[in-house]
Amino acid sequence: MIFKNFDVNKLNWDKTDGLIPAIIQDSYTLQILMLGYMNQESLQQTCATGKVTFYSRTKERLWVKGETSGNTLAVIDILPDCDGDTLLVLAKPNGPTCHLGTQSCFGEKNTFGLGILSTLESLIEKRYQERPTNSYVAKLFAEGSQRIAQKVGEEGVEVALASVMGQKDNIKNEVADLIFHLLVLLKQSRVGLVEVLMELQERNGKNIT
Repeated sequence: MIFKNFDVNKLNWDKTDGLIPAIIQDSYTLQILMLGYMNQESLQQTCATGKVTFYSRTKERLWVKGETSGNTLAVIDILPDCDGDTLLVLAKPNGPTCHLGTQSCFGEKNTFGLGILSTLESLIEKRYQERPTNSYVAKLFAEGSQRIAQKVGEEGVEVALASVMGQKDNIKNEVADLIFHLLVLLKQSRVGLVEVLMELQERNGKNIT
């Protein structure tokens, strides 16, 4: 069993008539992907296989997400709520989660927070691969690492100046520009955003912040 320490029996199954709602969240982007239901058997199978498995109320059987489409959900962590009657399942999606072909069953606008960074990273990757002639990002890639580094430096200075002047609106705008160009620099350097986040997490674990 992958999640050996997760005690299925501690959940409040009686309160939910044997079916507990499970909210599935992308462990990287934090985007809410879908909602399903689990009984004890499907949760045990989820823990044992590492693949999100629901109980289908329409088919009246266990249902491994992606068993037909191949768009499975690899479990990263399982978190019960304070009452033990709802689950938050952090997962890594393998392809679109929704049967309509979108990443989330709640629509593509559900990307606020870290999700927008992931969306931008994907768009920048697309520009890196396709190099359309009318793209600002593709133009930066064509100009090379030195130009991209220069833009990051310029935006950093703009952030500092806006901060010194106490210009709140300008700070927001300049920080957004800086983050965007940092994502371009990361892509040019072939460093993934997740690697940066992992570095921050490791530092936080060392209590050096």
